[in-house]
Amino acid sequence: MIKRVNKLPIDLPIPEYGDANAAAAVQELLGGKFGEMSTLNNYMYQSFNFRQKGKFKPFYDLVASITAEEFGHVELVSNTINLVNKGSSFTADPNLTPLQDAINKRNTYAFIATAQTSMPGDSMGNPWRGDYVFSSGNLVLDLLHNFFLECGARTHKMRVYEMTDHPTAREMIGYLLVRGGTHILAYAKAIEMATGTDLTKMLPIPNLDNRVFDTARKYEDQGFGNVLFTWNDTGEYKDIRQIWKGTNPSSGENLIVKEGMPKGYDIPDLDDLPEEFSPGIGPDEYQQIAKRLLANL
Repeated sequence: MIKRVNKLPIDLPIPEYGDANAAAAVQELLGGKFGEMSTLNNYMYQSFNFRQKGKFKPFYDLVASITAEEFGHVELVSNTINLVNKGSSFTADPNLTPLQDAINKRNTYAFIATAQTSMPGDSMGNPWRGDYVFSSGNLVLDLLHNFFLECGARTHKMRVYEMTDHPTAREMIGYLLVRGGTHILAYAKAIEMATGTDLTKMLPIPNLDNRVFDTARKYEDQGFGNVLFTWNDTGEYKDIRQIWKGTNPSSGENLIVKEGMPKGYDIPDLDDLPEEFSPGIGPDEYQQIAKRLLANL
């Protein structure tokens, strides 16, 4: 089971302006082949299907704990898309065409189907696919695939960063570059533990330090690249310490396992969009709902 916490891993800046085309590009980091939905579902099914969990517990603990973090990454990218879509339409009588700008945006579907919010798809509007999940049953092969998946995800984040200077999008990307780099190193160390092969000599892929990116630098300075969380407070995934140990090859700093999860920050509360009929509850209806809720106390 995964414990749901109503927080985001970082404090997303509320934008002064929106950019629907930038939000469409960020969709790739959510529902693309190398997006957060893919990392989540790959690790989730590998953890579900893991054989000999007891015998190979450090490897199981690693995949299972990163699964929990990836759920939060899906939530983070989704909220980023929602914020970056801010101000993409205006409130007016339907006959005045308040959604008129949508026909010139990359992702018209977001205006029609999701009221300018995130969707489980990529930057071209293609739905996320279940066959992106790789769960072979072979431990080394799955770990190698995960290493490759995280490297691909890192590449895509860098490219989307270069597509938009929107501050909310870049804040999210900077954080995920650091956390994704942590996962790359974690899987590299797991492969080394399982096979004796040192994949850390290949890193970073692409060959560019996270500190080059303005919004990633502060997360590196805060040590986010050296920490793995167990995402559990009862010690059930503590054996990741047998893999996540030593020093970070890029910084020389000690690698740390922290019990539990980051403290988290508030999730943005989206304003209503009357032109999208969302949420579709007016003041009068809200008062009636409040009365019915109070009557049931």
